[in-house]
Amino acid sequence: MSFPLLTATAALPAVGAIATAAVPAAKRTAAKWLALLVSLATLVLAIVVLVRFDPDGDRYQLTESHAWIADFGVRYELGVDGIAVALIALTALLIPFIILAGWHDADPLETGSRRWRPTQGFFALILAVEAMVILSFEATDVFLFYIFFEAMLIPMYFLIGGFGDRAHEHGEKAAATQRSYAAVKFLLYNLVGGLIMLAAVIGLYVVAGNFSLQEIAEARAGGTLDMATDTERWLFLGFFFAFAVKAPLWPLHTWLPNAMQESTAPVAVLITAVVDKVGTFAMLRFCLQLFPEASKWATPVILVLALISIIYGALLAVGQRDIKRLVAYASISHFGFIIMGIFAMTSQGQSGATLYMINHGISTAALMLVAGFLISRRGSRLIADYGGVQKVAPVLAGTFLIGSLATLSLPGLAPFVSEFLVLVGTFTRYPVIGIIATFGIVLAALYTLVLYQRTMTGPVKPAVSAMPDLRVRELVVVAPLVVLLIFLGVYPKPVTQIIDPAVKQTMSDVQKKDPQPEVEAAK
Repeated sequence: MSFPLLTATAALPAVGAIATAAVPAAKRTAAKWLALLVSLATLVLAIVVLVRFDPDGDRYQLTESHAWIADFGVRYELGVDGIAVALIALTALLIPFIILAGWHDADPLETGSRRWRPTQGFFALILAVEAMVILSFEATDVFLFYIFFEAMLIPMYFLIGGFGDRAHEHGEKAAATQRSYAAVKFLLYNLVGGLIMLAAVIGLYVVAGNFSLQEIAEARAGGTLDMATDTERWLFLGFFFAFAVKAPLWPLHTWLPNAMQESTAPVAVLITAVVDKVGTFAMLRFCLQLFPEASKWATPVILVLALISIIYGALLAVGQRDIKRLVAYASISHFGFIIMGIFAMTSQGQSGATLYMINHGISTAALMLVAGFLISRRGSRLIADYGGVQKVAPVLAGTFLIGSLATLSLPGLAPFVSEFLVLVGTFTRYPVIGIIATFGIVLAALYTLVLYQRTMTGPVKPAVSAMPDLRVRELVVVAPLVVLLIFLGVYPKPVTQIIDPAVKQTMSDVQKKDPQPEVEAAK
């Protein structure tokens, strides 16, 4: 192609971020509309990428390659496979809903606030994160990927610390302190992971002589690049550690509950439904392609860690008093399923894990955004402060129920298909791990249904007796997500036919084949 479509898809939100930040302070509404229009235009470009992509064509398509830092072998190389295309589409789809849901989240607390352009900055930072996430999915140069993998931490830091949730039982001052703590913790955890990855990136260049993912993977597959066993394992651990922090995987997960609790609901969705997907995506693209033998060597330990994440996250979700922390621990459990599917080394497991990334993004967005609308009405994140909401706001309660049922992977809703594939793919190679992981489903039913029961049913508490139902803007945010949850739960083929060829190629990278059934099918 002569037109750099992939560059345009990432450049548009980046330019939009600059333009939004430059809107005069008195034109806050104009900044909101500009950010929304830019996000919608980015969605259109993402759809064009999706349409132009041929699942049965070359592994990396719509490629772009230009010299950048020639002395160090760094190139501006972009390309997408089926997994990247699906995640770019998810990112571009969710950002307009995030912007609409956060329409009033950055408005000044009072007239004449001294904060510099708070509204413009909020929406500009969201667009900046979108640009960096999309470039992370597109980059096929390892150093280029690393730059945007780390750069997205800066706008996220300000979104958490500067525009966090104001709902706090001890007042605004305590809320500001907790926001700062959560933002610093988020930044430090991810910076440590990034610094370790940087050492591994440098080590990879010393061994391979370049940063091109395709060239290194082809050289490894063709036997022209022989990497010592210990070297490959150390490099793998450097990459995997950074991705496990981002994912997040137990025991590197502790930053996520704080970050989601102290963020506004739209930013919490941005963290867990968009940014964290970069970690699991990178495990597929970089860990398995660049270090296939080390990936197989580390698989038993990673599967145990993923299993702990599933059970641990679900157990802690059961005991939460805070709605946002409950969703955060539920996400840790779900990311355990995703990572388990990736390292089960079966086509069903990896297809399920990739599909899970998409479905988890949609289901978490639906649940967390409705929860945000609920919290904004009551001014509290505590579950105990609610009760009987379904009697005064039935539409809000109904959409909250659908989001909750999707979180527990109810059959007929999108996450069920992906979770089922992950469990089947894991069981065929690691039956004990697969059996224990199913307890995570039981616990998910417990924490989601108890959450709904305590907030939506029972006597109407005085504080929620006058709670309004969902407004038009909020319905525009939630309704499409609910439709997608039902559609992909009944008919996931549009996504699976895009990701399955890429999964097969990843299985070929690690030279793994699906286990043969012990009982032959009847003829």
